[in-house]
Parts: sequence; structure tokens; C-alpha cells
Amino acid sequence: MKIEYIKATCIPDAWFQCLYNILDPEVYHYTIEHGSYIGEQRYEFDFITVYIQHAYAEPYDLMLPKVPSHMGLPDPVTEGYIEQYMSYLMTDVKKPDEDYTYGSRIAPQISGWINTLKKTPNTNQAVLQVAQPIDCYLVDPPCLRHIDMRVKEGTLWFYPYFRSWDLWGGFPANLAGIAVLQKFMADEIGIEVGPMIASSKGLHIYKYVKELAELRCNK
Repeated sequence: MKIEYIKATCIPDAWFQCLYNILDPEVYHYTIEHGSYIGEQRYEFDFITVYIQHAYAEPYDLMLPKVPSHMGLPDPVTEGYIEQYMSYLMTDVKKPDEDYTYGSRIAPQISGWINTLKKTPNTNQAVLQVAQPIDCYLVDPPCLRHIDMRVKEGTLWFYPYFRSWDLWGGFPANLAGIAVLQKFMADEIGIEVGPMIASSKGLHIYKYVKELAELRCNK
């Protein structure tokens, strides 16, 4: 097993470093037998920790990677996506055909933890929980399992964990949305935004994206 560690200044920097490293010929790859894209080849880090010093930026599109126009490749996330994504992440609105949204599980916890961290910042108990026992029966259980939090050095640090995580498009979109949530909570608590440290045992690309990744990284 290889434990990967990435230190980045911002989300686009983290995305490119992860993309470059996942193209290592020795990265674990396998054929999916259960879950999304059965039969497809997945290239996956054994485990990765990504430290991002300054995840949040305004306008929100600055948090999204841009592919140089001369490469003729699509950006991994379209401009304006984060504004649309925030209702999914930070409100409890759920369509009748949806088993869950991240917001339906996260939103009810936000105000409680803001109050707790305002009154007693020196605690290790603050976690926004996404996972529930019933998830084992879902066809498509949540990829984001929790966002651990703590106040450190007068700033709010976020520690999201993903059980499975699409590197090409999901990684930057998810982290940008989580960074907006982090900024919102920090403002409500009355402190500054700190670093974000994300981890996963399932950060991956699929075979059909591998060629795009190789072109982007000039590999």
C-alpha cells in the first residue's frame, strides 16, 4: 500500500497534482464488480491526504481548475456550477425521487455546531455526519461520509472524508462547495477560514477519462 500526500495552495493546484500522480504506472487499478460503472477499469490511490492551504476563493469559479484553451480539452467543471451545487450541499431540499442529498443530512447540523464552536471552540466533537446505517441498503450510497471540523489557531479547519471520489470532475466541484460551507460557518462563528485537509481511500479516475488526464498532464 502506498500512502499519498499532496500539499497544495488552492483547489486547482491540488487537482493537478493528484491528476499527475494518479497516472503513475504503479497506481492500483481494477475492474469494478459492484457499484457505479460495473465492468469499467478504475485507477485509484490506495489512500490519499490532500492539504489545501487556501481552498476558498471568490468568485467561486476561481476554485475550479481551468484547462489551457490551446489543449482543446473540456474543463472538469463548468463555470457557474458551484452556485447551483450549494443548494444540494447546504439546504435540506430533497426531490421525491432522491434517497438523500448531502444537504438533507448536513443542513440540520450546521447551526448547532456553529453555536457550539462559538461558545466552546476547544472541542474535538464537531463533525458534520453524512453517513447513516441505512446507507448499506442504498444502490448509490453517499461518497462523502463526514466533514470533521475544529477551531485551531483562531481559524476553522475542515477535514472531509470520501469513501469514493471521482478525481476528474467530482474532486474540484465537491471541494469548492465544501469550501463555501467552511467560509459560511467561519463567518457565523466569527473567525477566519483555515486550511482544508481532505482524505480518501477511493480517489480515482476511470479508464475513459485516463486519456484526457494524460493529455492535460502531458504524459
